Order: sequence, then C-alpha cells, then structure tokens
Amino acid sequence: MATAQGMSGIDVRAVTHELCARLPLWIDKIYQFETRTIGIRLNGENHAKNQLLIEAGRRAHLVKNFPPPPKNPPQFAMLLRKYISGGKVLAIRQHGLERILVFDIGKGTLTYRLIIELFDEGNVILTDESYRIIKPLRHHRFKDRDIVPDAIYTLSSTDPTGSLENLTASLTGDDRDLVRALAVAGMLGGTYAEYVCRTAGIDKSTPASNADPKAVYAAVRALFDLVQHAEPVVSATSCEPVVLARGTDSIPGDKNQFAGFSEALEAFYPMTKAEKVRVASKPKFSQEERIHKYQETAIKKFDDKIKKTQEIVTAIYENYQFIAHVISSLDAASKRLSWQEIEHHLKDTSTADAKRIVAFYPDEAAVEIDMGKKVKIFVHDSVEQNAGRYYDIIKKFRKKKEGALVAMKTFKPKKKMIRHDIVPMKKLWYHRFRWFITSDGIVVLGGRDASQNEELVKKYMSGGDLFVHADVHGASVVIVKGKTEKMDEVAQFAASYSGAWRSGHFSADVFSAQPNQVSKTPESGEFVTRGSFIVRGERTYYRDVPVAVGIGLVLEPQAAVIGGPPAVIRSRTKTFAELKPGQYEPNDVAKKVLRLLRQSISPEEEKLLKGILNTEAVAAFVPPGGSDILGTQ
Repeated sequence: MATAQGMSGIDVRAVTHELCARLPLWIDKIYQFETRTIGIRLNGENHAKNQLLIEAGRRAHLVKNFPPPPKNPPQFAMLLRKYISGGKVLAIRQHGLERILVFDIGKGTLTYRLIIELFDEGNVILTDESYRIIKPLRHHRFKDRDIVPDAIYTLSSTDPTGSLENLTASLTGDDRDLVRALAVAGMLGGTYAEYVCRTAGIDKSTPASNADPKAVYAAVRALFDLVQHAEPVVSATSCEPVVLARGTDSIPGDKNQFAGFSEALEAFYPMTKAEKVRVASKPKFSQEERIHKYQETAIKKFDDKIKKTQEIVTAIYENYQFIAHVISSLDAASKRLSWQEIEHHLKDTSTADAKRIVAFYPDEAAVEIDMGKKVKIFVHDSVEQNAGRYYDIIKKFRKKKEGALVAMKTFKPKKKMIRHDIVPMKKLWYHRFRWFITSDGIVVLGGRDASQNEELVKKYMSGGDLFVHADVHGASVVIVKGKTEKMDEVAQFAASYSGAWRSGHFSADVFSAQPNQVSKTPESGEFVTRGSFIVRGERTYYRDVPVAVGIGLVLEPQAAVIGGPPAVIRSRTKTFAELKPGQYEPNDVAKKVLRLLRQSISPEEEKLLKGILNTEAVAAFVPPGGSDILGTQ
C-alpha cells in the first residue's frame, strides 16, 4: 500500500498495468518542477492527453493537472526533451516487484530507456538500449554500482515471485516463517504477505521451507490479478489499489469512487499547487513574530550543529591511531596513484578498516570514514589539524549563536528579505587556475601564467595525473587530475589557452606525458625559464586540434560562470557564448559575452546573480589574444 513515505512494489504494479492499458503513447513535453519532481506529458490515440507525475523515491502516477512549470526549464528537463520528446513509448514495465519503472522509448532508429527509481532517495535515469547511462537526475556512487554517465545500469537478475521455480527456490532457502519470507524476500510487504498466506490457506507462522510453493504461487498470482482490476481505497494514512481488509477509514466524503488507481494516488498525495494553497491559508504572523520564530529556529540549529560537531571531534580522538594510519597511508598513496586508482584498490580490499572508508572526495583530497558517525578526513592534514577544522566550525556556530541572541534582544524591524533558490558555487582550491570538468567528471587544470605553471607541476601534479601541453611556445601547463576517456576535450582546452590563439591560428598540435617525464633539470649548457619544463621520453600527440572556448552561465545546482571546450559548456549551462581567435581584445570580449549572458536571464535573476555574473568572472575564461564571438545558444 502507498503511504506518505512512498509507493510499494504492488502499487507500482497497479500503476504499470494502468499505464500499459493506454498504449500506444508518445512523449510530448517534459517538465522539472522541483529537484526530484518530473512531469511527462504523454499523448495517446484519438488526441488523448495523459500527464505522468514522477517524484523520485516516492511516487509515479497520472494526474489531472501539473503544477505551474518554472519559467526557465532546469538542465535535466532540457536534456530529456532533447533525447526523448517526440519518441514513441514501446513498452512500460516494472522490474519484478521492485519499485523500479522502465519506459522503452523509440526515437528514429534509436531506443532509449527511462528508468524511474521509487526506493530510497530515488532517481530518474536516461540510458541507451544497452542500459549505458546517458544522464541521471542525481549522480551517485554506491559500493556495488555507479549511477553516473557512461556507467552500465544493472537490474537484479532474480524475481522471487516471477515464476513457480523462482518462488520455490526462494522459499526453500529461507529460514524465516512464511509471512516474513514473502514480505521481505518476496517484496510483497506485510499487508500483502498476510493476504497471500490467508488465500493459500497456510498459517503465516509456518516455516517458509515447509510451505507448499504451488499453493503460495497460486495465491500470489491471484493477488496480481486482483491488483490489475483495481478498486482503490484511500484512508488517512494509506492508499491501496484493492481492499484487502475491512474497516478501513476512507477520506471523508470521497466514497472511494475513483476511476483508477492514479486518481486515488492523486487524492492521497496532494499536488504541489494544492500544498501552496494550504500554506497560504495558514494564520499570518506579524513581522516581529516571524523574525522571532526564525531566530529561535536558527539558535536551535546552531546548538544542534555545535553538538554534532563536538561528537565528531570526540570520535576523531577516540579513533586517533586508526585515523593517523589512514592519513599516512593515503597521503603516501596519493603521491603515486590517482584518487580513482586509490578508490578502486580500497573497494577491492575486504579488510574491516578499508570498509570503514565509505566515500571519496578527490577534489578536496579527503575521505569519509564511518566511526559510528560519518566524518570527513583530509589526508594531507594531521589528526590534530583535522580536529582543528571541526573546532573552527564549533567556534563559528558559537559566534553565530551569540549574534542571534543579541539580535533577539535588540530587534528592530527591517526591510523584508526576498528568499531565492540561487546558490553561488562554493569556491574550491583549483578555481584560481584555469579549469573545467570533463564530460566524464575529471577535473582539468591550466596555469594562467608562468608562476601558476610552476605551481601546478611542483605542488599539485601527482603520480596518477597526466601532463598536457600545446606544442607551441607560450602555453598553459595542463594537468588532468585522474584518468579520462575525453582526451579530445582536454586537448582542445590545452590548444585554446596557448600561443596558437594569440597568433590567430585555428588549430594546434598537443601532446601528453606522464608526470615522471617532466623535469626542471636542463641538459648541460641549457637553461629552463620560469614556467617552462623539459619533457623526456615518448609523448602521445593529438594533431590539428581545433581551438575554441565556450563561456556560459550555470544555475543548478549552484550558480557560476564556467568555461572550457564548447561541447562541455553547452551541455551544462543555461546559455553560453562560443569564442574563436579574432580581432577583439580580451577585456572587450569579456564585456560583450557578459551582455549576451545577461540577455538570457530575467531582471530578477540578474539582481540575484549580481555577485556571480560580472566582467571579472567572464574574463577569467577568455583566452589571451584577440577573439571573435560566434554567438550564444
């Protein structure tokens, strides 16, 4: 049964049957209303219109009306429109009894799969026909699977209730009683597992291995058949596709007369618009009362943060020896290996200590360790320095709490603040260099001048990195922080931020080498200038690499101006401008690009982006030398 937390596998089965009954369907427009909420307009035969609402991790069903869509569609909605709008829905299926819904969509000669996960935090994932992920709504790396672009999406191979043979094998190998075996291993849940036991005429406390699989399987199929002829009922706490037990208190006045299960789910899960109406009808408080409540809430949050951070410090010192060992081991390993290799080695290690490392943060040279609570540890710092980071957090929140207490005593009404959801991108250590992130998620850095070239090689280049340089005089040193399959993007980045651009050339040769091939030690009689290096041994060349730079504005999940290879920037930004070598000076180009980017946003957004979208932010990605702007997209 569906609850406030989300739908069950049986609920997904009922919705799947309802959707399949409406085939054939064609994908019309796709919307993204909130971070996890997607809407898909489905056109049927005879001009039928269907609207599928998906709240990842919670529900997926048809609705009468969508909430008002945002003025500017988020990036994920635009990507789905690009790939599957206009496509035909070839099939809709549930994977076993799991809370996974799969749409097979044909468009032209290609087939795509849209996978909707309704368990845990949920996800919406677009893959190709072979289940290779094109783009997920939410990127995530688990211990046993990765939900990131180019990874293969895997589905479990067994379905305990899919056949008599599968059910027999599942019950025979289960040492629980029948009702628990069906509820957990069979994924039926408690209510439906008890129904199957009653229908099969078997006491629910009977050991699963002693139960008659044929009788149980017949009862399971009877349940599935019943669900396909839904007569839904809604109570204050749940929504069921069929009535399995009497005495359910329905929603007052609805008489349980629903045309289908989706209609019942829509009544049970109020739409976002309806929720806003209810919020608007709540009692209004004066400005003083609202501010006072906000300050009280803020103080409670500060206290909670201080308490949790103190617990982390205690955990660090209680696990002092273990953390010191992790720091020394990973600090040494990072000098020889990339973080990708370190993560791979640790995942393949079965020791208890290795399993305590549950997450990796390559950009920050940090790992997350499970010590009863999850704690981020920076491997280039000592144990005391790591503890000091958390002491600084405690000091910061104590100071904030003191400020809030003073403000409560000296409150004076101020001008109403307008809340917004534009969050500036957090400044990371490498943002002072030239940088971009490849399509497969690898950080690439480039020096802005001779001093930064020196710094990148001497301080930040490690064993698992790659040294890249344009084969021309006067170019950025480019460091690839890990292994990437997108060397065409890296090569274009290196070629564009080089003397080739300044000279007006439209292509350049680029080479790559391993860190141990790069040196500052010259041959006898030679001299190496600041920012230059000697590369010895075999190099890998990339010939006639076209130079081009894209500069764009990204709003989600964090707002920033970003730059790099046009193909990468185009896929990630709300709007972007493409540059080629030309006649206009860098400062003039930065001003022109800024005007073009501002034209693509509303006046309200421009005000909110005042500290983010400016000439300085754009100029950071303009190549040295003259440029022409090809236009914006």
